[in-house]
Amino acid sequence: MKPLIVIVGETASGKSEVAIDLAVKLNGEIINADSWAVYREFNLGTAKPSDDDQKRIKHYLIDIADPREGFSAARFKKLATDAMSEIYKKDKVPIIVGGTGLYIDSIVYDYSFLPPSSKLDRKYYDSLSLSELVKMCKKLGYDSKKIDMNNKRRVIRLLENKGAYPKSKPLRKNTLIIGIGLDAVKLEGNIRKRTQTMLDNGLENEVKALVNKYGWEIEPLKGIGYREFKDFFDDKIDKLELAERINIDTLKLVKKQRTWFKRNKSIQWLYNREIIVEIATTFLNKFN
Repeated sequence: MKPLIVIVGETASGKSEVAIDLAVKLNGEIINADSWAVYREFNLGTAKPSDDDQKRIKHYLIDIADPREGFSAARFKKLATDAMSEIYKKDKVPIIVGGTGLYIDSIVYDYSFLPPSSKLDRKYYDSLSLSELVKMCKKLGYDSKKIDMNNKRRVIRLLENKGAYPKSKPLRKNTLIIGIGLDAVKLEGNIRKRTQTMLDNGLENEVKALVNKYGWEIEPLKGIGYREFKDFFDDKIDKLELAERINIDTLKLVKKQRTWFKRNKSIQWLYNREIIVEIATTFLNKFN
């Protein structure tokens, strides 16, 4: 089993910058494990790596999904595995980076995903509202702690699977998982700065163009940094409240990410970039 480096952490923790730093120093290439950055045309609100960063280091699984079609963890696993094979063929090191815990775990624990449901079932669930689907899950007693219940597609998948989750295996051998740990105060400051930078760089125009093209019903427009604009466009909130809503929603996401990653005792939580590089280098030296 060839070496794999994984960088995880909450939103705005700086994991993307660490991954790029490692890729430069360790002859690596990056595989995105963020469930929103896979979508084409969704750029500012997903905080995708800049064009310069993508030219500097090759990134995989960015801008690969049609916003109208959605994206799944099972598809991520297949494409990420293919990307790893391609990177290994070039004698480089794959570095998976992201905050979507299910995507990360699908690789490091080799998830076996359940088969897709019938088109008729999917059509019926699609016809229901998110609140109706959530009520259905609660009535059936399905465990919803492991998924984002604000994500309609994830709720539908839970219903399709009759409350079951993918099966997993032991941690993949020769895998180093590093968590970028920041204290709560610094992380919140990063989140507020990140939101303001997105707004200053033209997020409003990006969202407006996407809504005009696709309407509000597509999955990625329900993501943080996008869905909050609906009330803003309807003149129900001003820009200050818009920014605060994005910040609050992001902090709620961070709490869920932290809960997910805390379950994985194989993650080494680190703060210092020099130490991260040192540990990753020592890890890779075992394979030379």
